[in-house]
Amino acid sequence: MRAGVLRHRVDIEEFGVTLDSEGAQVEGWDSILDSDEPLLPAEIVALSGREFVAAQAVQAGVTTRITIRWRSDVKPSMRVVHDGDIYNIKAVLPDPKLRVHMTLMCETGVNDG
Repeated sequence: MRAGVLRHRVDIEEFGVTLDSEGAQVEGWDSILDSDEPLLPAEIVALSGREFVAAQAVQAGVTTRITIRWRSDVKPSMRVVHDGDIYNIKAVLPDPKLRVHMTLMCETGVNDG
């Protein structure tokens, strides 16, 4: 996989429950990357867009393909964040033979995960 294609930098987050300083449970999204690990190089390509009416308001959704280097810890329950945009992962398509890259089929614009 050519490095020049991976020109975007993304973070991958997982929803979880943690304890705050007072011992109360707090739900939220946390990065799966280590604190000293930089953002992941990725390629983001918008594939299609759609509009629909929900709750008396027009909503817009965009199907997006995000390609990253292969990782074993990415699941469809996670989300990708790039420059404040949130991409909900719908499917993880690994490279089954070489384990060089993986494709994340995502949707954005419908909700914030």
